[in-house]
Amino acid sequence: MVQRLLTRSAGAALALGLMSAAALAQDAEGSTAVPADGQFVFNTLLFLIGGFLVMWMAAGFAMLEAGMVRSKNVSMQCLKNIGLYSTAGLMYWIIGYNLMYAGVDGGFFGTPGPISIPDPAADTGDYAAASDWFFQMVFCATTASIVSGTIAERMKLSSFLIFVVILTGILYPITGAWQWGGGWLAEMGFSDFAGSTLVHSVGGWAALTGALIIGARKGKYSEDGKVNALPGSSMPLATLGTFILWLGWFGFNGGSQLAMGTIEDASSVAKIFMNTNLAAAGGVVAAIILSQIIYKKVDLTFALNGALAGLVSITAEPLAPSAGLSVVIGAVGGAIVVFAVPLLDKLKIDDVVGAIPVHLLAGIWGTLIVPLSNDGTSFGTQIVGIAAIGAFTVVASGIVWMIIKAIIGLRVSDEEESLGLDKVEVGVEAYPEFASGAGRI
Repeated sequence: MVQRLLTRSAGAALALGLMSAAALAQDAEGSTAVPADGQFVFNTLLFLIGGFLVMWMAAGFAMLEAGMVRSKNVSMQCLKNIGLYSTAGLMYWIIGYNLMYAGVDGGFFGTPGPISIPDPAADTGDYAAASDWFFQMVFCATTASIVSGTIAERMKLSSFLIFVVILTGILYPITGAWQWGGGWLAEMGFSDFAGSTLVHSVGGWAALTGALIIGARKGKYSEDGKVNALPGSSMPLATLGTFILWLGWFGFNGGSQLAMGTIEDASSVAKIFMNTNLAAAGGVVAAIILSQIIYKKVDLTFALNGALAGLVSITAEPLAPSAGLSVVIGAVGGAIVVFAVPLLDKLKIDDVVGAIPVHLLAGIWGTLIVPLSNDGTSFGTQIVGIAAIGAFTVVASGIVWMIIKAIIGLRVSDEEESLGLDKVEVGVEAYPEFASGAGRI
């Protein structure tokens, strides 16, 4: 049976290749584009492949966070990540997609309501409608994943999921509509190719606001100003999560080309892959070198977050830069991590996984630098977009955090935090043999 499956797969791949070659060869005008039906198929395929790669990033966030939190909170982080992904999927179907795309027309948001997907036999356009919804939905879920890691180890599950409902159903779609939905920022010329600001900074602003309102973990900061390290449960898991995110980012950035029906589009996707990879590598190397120079030791968490910061930095414009510029953009992102993490500790902002430097600060950097390689926008316009999206997200998410706090509370009790959320909120401990007893790690 295995042999038969392999044979059929190989045959299908060969047939697809021959069909594609024939489609190109039969174009009487000598065009490099495939016929309309072929473009529909290839564009849809790009959305679906890009979408499931970005969905795989949900596993990356789960593993990264599971490795960065203490053993007594690992199950909670896993539960939060599968919960937020599912909640985002439902909210983006019920209200978010249409709020972001339906009739924005240069304004601030579209018409809320459930998205209607046509029957496959009647599906028209450049790609399948459902493939577009799926691709956009996984971006929405990514925004919520960013918040999850920052406020880990001290927040109630119910309060977090309520916030995710509002973030994914209303807040993210509104700011997304401003550019991707054809809103007022798009008309100004603001540019954010795959979401350094629209996804990552939105999640980062919401995370920062939440961290300020919720407060730090018990024991993280002493009254005398000392920062107490609270080591994560598993650096191998955190490393695995980083590599999964790195892989998924090819769908995040490459899929945002939104078309693969011409040789130019396919070549653009390939260049995006290359620049994305180079930026991540630049972020890692910069973080390793700087941490060695500054701290005399290389911190693995700096290297991991350096990769992610490099990826976030290149996301606003992964196509236009040269290979060398992509490395520089990513390297600056890695440097941001090394300098920003201790700065947050000095300000007593407890960010468990380092999401604020990675997603917020590197996202701002990546969006700000777009005009250096893309002359279709300006630094002034980029600053306006960054500031407007930041101000809206901080105010709106702050209001939501405060309402939840007033009604049901945000934090677990000190005793529950000490015992660990796996036991008091989830009921299933990730490592019961290590995290049990009075002296929980």
